[in-house]
Amino acid sequence: MNTEDTASPSERHRVARRAVDELGTERDSHVLLRVRCGRSHHVAAVYDTAAGAVYESVVGPHAHGRRDFVDEPHHRATHGTRYIDLLNGGPLTDDQLPASCECGSFHVSRTEVRRAMDEGKHTLQLH
Repeated sequence: MNTEDTASPSERHRVARRAVDELGTERDSHVLLRVRCGRSHHVAAVYDTAAGAVYESVVGPHAHGRRDFVDEPHHRATHGTRYIDLLNGGPLTDDQLPASCECGSFHVSRTEVRRAMDEGKHTLQLH
């Protein structure tokens, strides 16, 4: 298998998806960082997995509910598209990661996410 530095984007996404799915119902206990918009809507999370840190968000129109977690419908029935990738993607990987909430679409910097984690933060608030 390729290392993170040489893996294709589709291979990174596949490995990341499998790693998060393997966390099962215990995935909340593996959250390293939550990303929130300026109105405190949940827009993304970074999980500690067997494959390393994995970034997950839902992009496009999607519903919110209890505590604005994207997987609990509220007012709308759409669920958006799951975006998932290894946080450390290698030198040729785009720094911008997609995310969205009721406020709109965002781009989250991999570098900013790593910096927040290195500083011991558990939430990254977008402005």
